[in-house]
Amino acid sequence: MKLIAAVDNEWNIGNKGGLLFSLPDDMKFFRTTTSGKVVVMGRKTLESFPGSKPLKNRVNIVLSRNKHDVEGAEFVTSVEELLNELKKYESDDVYVIGGAQIYSLLLPYCDTALITHVDAVASEADSKFPELNADEWVITEQSDVHENNGIEFRFTTYKRTK
Repeated sequence: MKLIAAVDNEWNIGNKGGLLFSLPDDMKFFRTTTSGKVVVMGRKTLESFPGSKPLKNRVNIVLSRNKHDVEGAEFVTSVEELLNELKKYESDDVYVIGGAQIYSLLLPYCDTALITHVDAVASEADSKFPELNADEWVITEQSDVHENNGIEFRFTTYKRTK
């Protein structure tokens, strides 16, 4: 299982249910990387999408305390139920996409983290990504610097070492 996120210099990922930065190249990277794959998210992340609708061209699995009836999304109510459901899919095809609580819960099950490092600090942020411990994670790839709307960022791949 992998996770994918955009973080600022303090590992912040969101504010009031939205993203911190508008980065078209990052959105394209996210779409390209997760299209045709399985995305795992929390209910609040699902509700942050346009119309609170699941992402197109992906299997959408939502980890939430309560099951909801949302067309195009499958709800599971525990990590155990999620892991059981994910046995149907190749683990390389599964991406954890947020939010903060879901990243924290599922980080121990992930072996790859695709992190867009934004070279900025958000003026307001209320959710953080769990920092990747240098004893357990190593950078295996890093892109050149990209820039959108005057904001610089890099696409970075981390792999778990233990």
